[in-house]
Amino acid sequence: MKPIWIVDDDQSIRFVLEKALLREHLPTRSFSNSRDVLAALNTAADDEGPQILVSDIRMPGGSGLELLEKVKAKHPGLPVIIMTAFSDLDSAVSAFQGGAFEYLPKPFDLPKAVELIRRAVEESQREEVAEERMGDAPEMLGQAPAMQDVFRAIGRLSQSNVTVMITGESGSGKELVARALHKHSPRANGPFVAINTAAIPKDLLESELFGHERGAFTGAQTMRRGRFEQADRGTLFLDEIGDMPFELQTRLLRVLSDGHFYRVGGHSAVKTNVRVIAATHQDLEQRVKDGGFREDLFHRLNVIRLRLPALRERKEDISMLTRHFLQQSAQQLGVDPKRISDAALVWLEGFNFPGNVRQLENICHWLTVMAPAQVVEPKDLPPEVGVTVVPGGSDVASAAVSAGITAVPVADRGVHAVLSSAPVMAAPNSAPVTLGSLAGWEVELEAEVIALLGAGRTDVWDALTHRFESRLILAALANTKGRRIEAAQKLGIGRNTITRKIQELGLE
Repeated sequence: MKPIWIVDDDQSIRFVLEKALLREHLPTRSFSNSRDVLAALNTAADDEGPQILVSDIRMPGGSGLELLEKVKAKHPGLPVIIMTAFSDLDSAVSAFQGGAFEYLPKPFDLPKAVELIRRAVEESQREEVAEERMGDAPEMLGQAPAMQDVFRAIGRLSQSNVTVMITGESGSGKELVARALHKHSPRANGPFVAINTAAIPKDLLESELFGHERGAFTGAQTMRRGRFEQADRGTLFLDEIGDMPFELQTRLLRVLSDGHFYRVGGHSAVKTNVRVIAATHQDLEQRVKDGGFREDLFHRLNVIRLRLPALRERKEDISMLTRHFLQQSAQQLGVDPKRISDAALVWLEGFNFPGNVRQLENICHWLTVMAPAQVVEPKDLPPEVGVTVVPGGSDVASAAVSAGITAVPVADRGVHAVLSSAPVMAAPNSAPVTLGSLAGWEVELEAEVIALLGAGRTDVWDALTHRFESRLILAALANTKGRRIEAAQKLGIGRNTITRKIQELGLE
């Protein structure tokens, strides 16, 4: 495993963190200033660089924020934790705006600091796994005629630098198309930079796009390059362009026209050479009519339009995509891939997928974790698909009915058939067989809550939380053969947390 690099001019801080991390079997390397860190980064081989960088914010010879900016420019995926004894708002805002993984004020609680570093390590390892597998996995999958049209369009545009507008519903894979357009273009060796204009607050979006000069606003302690500069000689993907604030649209139009812009607070024009690919799920023509989107910007962006079909328009791809995502999820979790039965595929193909391909991918992640057997059957599918098999006897039924939960009639089984002990399923696209839209264990939990409340108990929360946490920890410990640290990692909690919980819950 690559080491955690610690940067602090205070030798005692370096010493304490080194010892604490070594106890956790995490290798370290320490530096007293940012100059030495940058020199080491420039000479380190790929397998010798840092897993995580933990840096103080105020040091002689260069601040942690300046170091953060330089490191992120060369290693954008490296998690950086910023430490400081000066816990002011400006420092925190600047750290996060610069891309810090977390902000750690001094003096810090050592176990919490170690837990934070371990969380950053896990995030870094997930990113490494994702990057390793990106090259092996196909860029896009699709046999449906509508997807073949998209593939043909990408092929025709492969030697072009023309601006492209991608339209399609949320979750349909617009960013995948943008990445494919970049990968197969003359700019493939340049950077691909993506920004979701709807996900960034209006006040920060201008700085994100165009960068800012030092002192441009409170917290701007260093000059920062925006996405247009970062994407120079490459591709900039502007996702959800229809949500861009109207006043910023004017600045964007100017950049698209002549390639020049000004950083926030700057007085010198910056030149950039960027291919822009935009995407939206909105009807931009209607946004133009409503006065929410500039008509001249619309025509500037709408040079070539690619429409990405919704998943319900390419149902013949669901089988292939499902198997691909199940394989992908299994690789990410380090388990054997689940197989899906033909009956379960019939249910998925009959579902409309309002969340499109992203929703199918999430369902496959859910199945990899939650499906009890290696072969996924209809009863294993999540409630959102509309197949819900609810076990339970008369106690569950009476508790549910007393709570006003209505069972759905199914064929000739009667109004309470859904509550019987026999599994009941409706046909695809018919009314879903549900009980409060909950899965079996959730129904039983709800019934128990109702029963306890009906009995006048006032400690329901503590009693059920105690049992829930106990089962989680015992199951994880059984899975890891009693190894607490490994169980904590699999549960997504810290070592100290699982130790404390074991003591509190009396699981010793």
